[in-house]
Amino acid sequence: MNTPSTLALSVAMAVAAGLVGSFAVMRRMALASDAMSHVALPGIGVALAFRVHPLVGGMAMLLLGTLLIWMLERRTRVSTETIIGVVFSSALAVGSMLTTGEDLVDALLGAPLTLTPTELVLGLSGAALVIAFVIGRRNQLVLALVSADIARTSGIDVDKLNLAYLLAFALTVGLGLRYLGVLLMGSLIIIPAATGKLLARNLNQMLTIAVVMSLVSTLSGEYVATLLHRATGPVIIAIAAALFLAASIVRRR
Repeated sequence: MNTPSTLALSVAMAVAAGLVGSFAVMRRMALASDAMSHVALPGIGVALAFRVHPLVGGMAMLLLGTLLIWMLERRTRVSTETIIGVVFSSALAVGSMLTTGEDLVDALLGAPLTLTPTELVLGLSGAALVIAFVIGRRNQLVLALVSADIARTSGIDVDKLNLAYLLAFALTVGLGLRYLGVLLMGSLIIIPAATGKLLARNLNQMLTIAVVMSLVSTLSGEYVATLLHRATGPVIIAIAAALFLAASIVRRR
């Protein structure tokens, strides 16, 4: 059973995922979310090899990967999703070679019951930063999404804003590395946001629905996983997918 502090982290993670995911869906980065999460895998492998905390390696690799993606996007003008896909393929190959056995399973699927107090504090702080960024820069993110040229004429540094968003995206992935693992965290970012897009009529509704769907999936998934004695992450994502399917049926009617 999760402790209150672990529950608080899961709630904060879910809120951050819902907010970041909404803009990822609008930026057509749905597939990129899973790719971004896999970028952390080689960092985890290197950290384990040198007996460093795996989150340190994972977050370091996410930071480096984010900066690499941002620089390549600026210089090549290739879409963000394409660049992330290239980086993802390389990272997955290297990470799979560096991480083996039980450590690989924990890296891929997470190990939420092993969270330390330090991880909880850092996780809550990171989630607060992501939530504050998305809410505080919401209008700028929307304007840059609609038209980068209009955003620039309004005084917005679009390149720096894109970098800040990618860093928030990477930090959100990092929040779930230990909790859901690299395979499933990207799904928590995208599926609730996709559900919000199906049901919402405006941005505020989409953000609200995405956050609610993420919270419902996370909290109910933890409860069901405890009852069934199953790993938490897969149950959470299965519930999120079921909610998306239900929303698609309601939408058609």
